[in-house]
Amino acid sequence: MTTVYPRQAPPAPPIARRSPAGPVLALLWAGAAAVVALWWQDTSSVVGAAGVLIGAGRITGLLCGYSCAVLVALMARVPLLERRIGSDRVARWHAAAGRCTVCLLVVHLVPILTGYAVQDRTSLVRETLTVVLHYPEMLKAAFGTLVLFAVGITSARAVRRRARHEFWYGVHLLTYAAVFLAFGHQLALGAEFTGAPVARTVWYALYLGAAALVLWFRVLTPVRLNVRHRLRVESVHPEARGVWSVVIRGRRLDELGAEPGQFFRWRFLADGMRWTSTPYSLSAPPYGDRLRITVKALGDHSASVARLRPGTRVWAEGPYGALTADRGTTGRSLLIAGGVGITPLRALFETLPGEVTLLYRARSAEDLALGGELETIARRRGARVLYALNGADGSRPSLGAGALRGAVPQLTDHDVYLCGPTAFAEDIYEALRAAGVPDRRIHHESFEL
Repeated sequence: MTTVYPRQAPPAPPIARRSPAGPVLALLWAGAAAVVALWWQDTSSVVGAAGVLIGAGRITGLLCGYSCAVLVALMARVPLLERRIGSDRVARWHAAAGRCTVCLLVVHLVPILTGYAVQDRTSLVRETLTVVLHYPEMLKAAFGTLVLFAVGITSARAVRRRARHEFWYGVHLLTYAAVFLAFGHQLALGAEFTGAPVARTVWYALYLGAAALVLWFRVLTPVRLNVRHRLRVESVHPEARGVWSVVIRGRRLDELGAEPGQFFRWRFLADGMRWTSTPYSLSAPPYGDRLRITVKALGDHSASVARLRPGTRVWAEGPYGALTADRGTTGRSLLIAGGVGITPLRALFETLPGEVTLLYRARSAEDLALGGELETIARRRGARVLYALNGADGSRPSLGAGALRGAVPQLTDHDVYLCGPTAFAEDIYEALRAAGVPDRRIHHESFEL
């Protein structure tokens, strides 16, 4: 099913803002190099098996300490990262930093305890007990280590899929406690910091800086947002089978700076929902004192959205996300939505400058959410709307490279905005690359954070 409207002359292409991802990664790696240099400067010689083991434990311990600070900073939801790089990419960095931290912790513990045991000519068990029970700050560090391992285990994909989000989130927050408990022993026992006031000052600044980011962006900023804007549910109405839109009213919402394509983390202060914060995209551009989200019932929390009552208080954090017009590099855009992935793309469909085509994949016409609005927008701006629906016999339409090239003339000259379930997005990405669309022009943001 295809709807085509006469085209209007496209306005000038948008001016894309360069992502700061490269400089940020370079800064993080430079910090790691500085940590290695600190260890190198303080290490005069390594002698014997004990010396090698202790040296390996020291360098991995320093890197683990640095990685902990990075881990906390990446949890802070800094707007520069969340809006310019993308929440999904920052989440992947955070996950990689978490795995790196746990691995460095293991490699720190085993060699250094073994080295001490060899040096003292005692058993590994006895040496471990001596270190934990008698060395300064080590008992707290041991508890912090256990907490960090627990966080790592529950963050594993296989475990996370089986655990309730509230349980995973609660355990994940213990990362702060683990880092706090482990901090003291770094300065008390680290040879690099003994008699080195500059190194100690820099280490304090690193950790205090990460803590300040968390305090400002995860505590004070959301409190200010919600006290200032006083968000409440205004109305809830159905859009398609199992899909509901929620209109949220507040004060001075234009000051939020939210853009089409972005999302907020929403916490509805209703029974059974107040302890869960879930990311939902804006399904329409912000207008006046109202915001709108559109939610598909995929779980207990999203299904409860249909039962929200007008006047329900809302706690929001954001806006987040980089799936915005700023990513555009040409005057032509193709939006590809799968299922409820239409929500951020519907907002972009209305506001993106230039020539725009929308391709909407759904099982059937009954599953098309916001279809009437899409038709109205397309008619007004002279855009194309393409629907990819299952056949009467249940057969799926082809969305391979050839089909995409046939449906969208000059496909390789388009910026492509892609949103949908993970498997769908991966398949479409591969098809776009096979069709010759450059990677830099495929813009995607995952909400599986």
